[in-house]
Amino acid sequence: MCELVARTGRHQQRYEGGCRLVAGCIPFKYRRSGGTSEKVLEVLMINSTSGPGLVFPKGGWENDETVEEAAVREAVEEAGVRGVLMDFLGYYEFKSKTLQDEFCPEGLCKAAMFALLVKEELECWPERSTRQRSWLTIPEAIDSCRHEWMRNALEGSFLKWHANQMVTNSKEENHLTSPDSLSDKH
Repeated sequence: MCELVARTGRHQQRYEGGCRLVAGCIPFKYRRSGGTSEKVLEVLMINSTSGPGLVFPKGGWENDETVEEAAVREAVEEAGVRGVLMDFLGYYEFKSKTLQDEFCPEGLCKAAMFALLVKEELECWPERSTRQRSWLTIPEAIDSCRHEWMRNALEGSFLKWHANQMVTNSKEENHLTSPDSLSDKH
């Protein structure tokens, strides 16, 4: 029996300017490649419950939580993962064909997307019976994305953010003492 329960209903849903506000994330991890020390970047996608293709976890941002809390909650509810929310990737607007209501009759949504470094994969999570997880390389994820806006979040924001993170980490790991600081000690 799973102790985690997904939130349901729209009574706490946030809206702004005729748009339903949504929070989501691009969960990622590193996998060792074969017997080498090379790390392969993988992202986690889940099946869509409304049609073919794969999606990133996302859902309604509710009145009693921050956007960051909503993104983390959706990762647990839909994908069964926990981790460290790294950075905000951007806002993405899209039109939902299935989620129109009195506050958003056109189905317009504005999604705040984040990078989430996965630290734990749960065996039991709220939407386990309707969701399958798939760890994919970036090219596989790009090919599998159900929605263009998610592909844009992956290619346009996540990959740029990740490349910047790698450069920053590389500089920190390879920090050498400068010749000037050596001469100060003599």
